[in-house]
Amino acid sequence: MKKLNFKDVRNQKIECEDISIYEGLHASKTVVLENYAINYFGYKMTFGDLFKKIDVCAKSLVSFGVRKGDVITVCMPNTPEAIIMIYAANKIGAIVNLVHPLSSKEELKRTIIDTNSVFALVINFNYEKVKSFISETSLYKVIIVSAGESMPSLLSLGYWFSNDVKINFTSDELFTDWKSFLLKEKNYNKEIRDNGVRDDAALYLHSGGTTGSPKNIVLTNGNINSIISQARIIFPDIGEEDNFLSILPIFHCFGLVVCVCAPLALGAMITLIPQFNAQRFDKLIKRYHPSVIAGVPTLFEALLNNPYMINTSLNNIKYVISGGDSLSAKKNEEVNKFLKDHECSATIIQGYGMTETTGPATFGYFGSDKLGSVGTGLPGNKIMIVDPNTNKKLKNGEVGEILISSPGMMKEYLNNKKETDNLIFNDGKMRWIKTGDLGYLDEDEVLFYVQRLKRMLIVSGYNVYPNYIEEVLMKHPAVKNAGVVGMKHPYKVQVPIAFVVINEEYSGEYNIVGILRKYCEENLSKYMIPYKFIIKDELPKTMIGKVNYKELEKEVQK
Repeated sequence: MKKLNFKDVRNQKIECEDISIYEGLHASKTVVLENYAINYFGYKMTFGDLFKKIDVCAKSLVSFGVRKGDVITVCMPNTPEAIIMIYAANKIGAIVNLVHPLSSKEELKRTIIDTNSVFALVINFNYEKVKSFISETSLYKVIIVSAGESMPSLLSLGYWFSNDVKINFTSDELFTDWKSFLLKEKNYNKEIRDNGVRDDAALYLHSGGTTGSPKNIVLTNGNINSIISQARIIFPDIGEEDNFLSILPIFHCFGLVVCVCAPLALGAMITLIPQFNAQRFDKLIKRYHPSVIAGVPTLFEALLNNPYMINTSLNNIKYVISGGDSLSAKKNEEVNKFLKDHECSATIIQGYGMTETTGPATFGYFGSDKLGSVGTGLPGNKIMIVDPNTNKKLKNGEVGEILISSPGMMKEYLNNKKETDNLIFNDGKMRWIKTGDLGYLDEDEVLFYVQRLKRMLIVSGYNVYPNYIEEVLMKHPAVKNAGVVGMKHPYKVQVPIAFVVINEEYSGEYNIVGILRKYCEENLSKYMIPYKFIIKDELPKTMIGKVNYKELEKEVQK
């Protein structure tokens, strides 16, 4: 096969058919019905079985009165039932609202009300939450399902005893279980014809956007299918022999699009992991032998720090993909060395995007994986750097706000025209999403992410980028991890505060703060040197594993 270069493929036009996500999968020429589509703790489902179950689920939904345009909330970890429901809902033209299963009662209630959901698929431990507020919503039916539903019998029994025994669930007119729900299929004996088109809303996903307030992002069939079309180009060797380790949660755009929709459409099998345990990462690798692993940076930290990975071969892996947050150059090199030491010929590939761009917008493919970069625009995507105050286009090498134009651009923020208009910029030629991130393009149009625009500090009139300080700190052998935030200062306006996790071999060093301060004095401009160093056992993380800078900011404000 001819070796491709990113310059040859990034400007290719993406032809997105006028079809639904379901039809895109069903009509895929790379899908073989006899091949396995899903592996769930050893229970394997072929594509043929998957389509049959989707059809049964779709008929059951119609029997319960769900129609095109209705909203179904799916509050589930990565399970076969969740995947079946997403595609079945899409087949009948319903919209799926994906929600984190660990959401608080108020968060779950708010999203159900805001999206006007009429139906729901909910993990069983949230039964009491939903029961307590269902009368305040438009929900008329809720399916309660256990994560052990599709597990092999003995494993499912063990899971039930260890996890479900405290769930006191009783079926009634509002709540039912998965098996009873599927029996409703018998009440509908017509063939369900998929009539979804490219511009139909398919998914509601959630994000703070560029302003931090919760928003419901409307993604269309065309948005999802465009990412799959791009995947066909940049993963020409992925197909029926491959196995994606689907650890990232489906309520996260990266997890759903990159780890579920795309691999299935390419004919590969997905191995669903409903709950990731970093200490057992080695067992996942040894048991499932994945050829593709995609994750956020904390997942790769777990890979590096797992003592049981010492004698584990990774020679089966074709691709290692990092997204969802930036991976430092130091960590990038550490992961690549780890892969090489474990007989893996692949190197880690970084991508960049946001939920508003349906996940990945750039990717380090075919030679664009320069150290510290997040690659170049996926085929058909355009990247532009502008002055965040004037929207004037900047030259290569100049740091400014990252703008993205792509077929993956969201339709809108649901019922929020003001925020939609704030996000989308029209330069007279095309529409761009203003990411709220700072970065720059090099001479090859390869993108280097710097940091969130909102994280930029003004110190004595100078622009200070916390990510840069973190990168410098991470190069010191004593530093395992670092997070930098700003603190108000009466004269300098703001000063940087560094939260540092120390490597174990330096934990007994009595003057570690002094050592780090001297190191920063030698490697940073005076106005960038952290005002204070705070040693932590670990940095706080968000629910998807990113460093939780909001928590660090709260700590410095105390």
